[in-house]
Amino acid sequence: MAHLDGEILTEKRGNIFLIGANRPAKLNGYTPKMTRELALAYTTFEDDQALRCAVLYACGAHFTAGLDLPAMAPLLRSGEPSMPTCFIDPFDLRGDDRGRRRSKPLVAAVQGITFTIGIELMLAADIVIAASDCRFAQLEVKRGIMATGGATVRIAERAGLGNALLYLLTGDEFGADQALQMGLVQRVVAPGEQLEQALSVAERIAAQAPLAVCASRANVLRAVEEGPAAAISELRAVQMRLAQSDDALEGVRSFVEKRPARFSGS
Repeated sequence: MAHLDGEILTEKRGNIFLIGANRPAKLNGYTPKMTRELALAYTTFEDDQALRCAVLYACGAHFTAGLDLPAMAPLLRSGEPSMPTCFIDPFDLRGDDRGRRRSKPLVAAVQGITFTIGIELMLAADIVIAASDCRFAQLEVKRGIMATGGATVRIAERAGLGNALLYLLTGDEFGADQALQMGLVQRVVAPGEQLEQALSVAERIAAQAPLAVCASRANVLRAVEEGPAAAISELRAVQMRLAQSDDALEGVRSFVEKRPARFSGS
């Protein structure tokens, strides 16, 4: 049985790391305890070299109703960080001088009610598999606060300024098909299939060369955050480094020998 304040479950399945919110009786509403445990789970994933991809999910019928406001309000008013700066930020809003940043891929599986920080957590992931019963809403303006977990940036970035303002300023709900159309999720599946499908994607990612996967992800993010020229400027140097790796040699050997590659991450 989950702790009254909720808990974050973790599980290693080979080189896949599962991270699950477990407070279904309260629609997985996030408490300070859960927020800290989530950051710790992301940090564990980042620091374990044997883990190649993570999957974020939630127990029960709903991904999350958002923050447990009565529990979180004192923290919001104080302005104090909800997690130590030595932890990886699940919302990926640090980087540079603001703390550590995740460098390995993460797939999110969402279902049912996916409000406020639920949207922000999935947008901070790399790939999102959504159940068709998802109900999305960025409700902060209805509670007298604003989204501060990345929605103001990432919804505009992916869905356009008008769509971002429509949902951020009204708090209106939208469904999985609309989220797919706006590019906020990558696949919509039948309810109950989202975790299985997310694991399938994670397994296919984990089967590739880890250094190349992380380098590809980093270059895409640099293009989005710093512009195409910044991403292009590093292509040759990164490719040279990758070409000298053991995994690149294995990639050539597996091609010549017509067999699946066995990448070591070195």
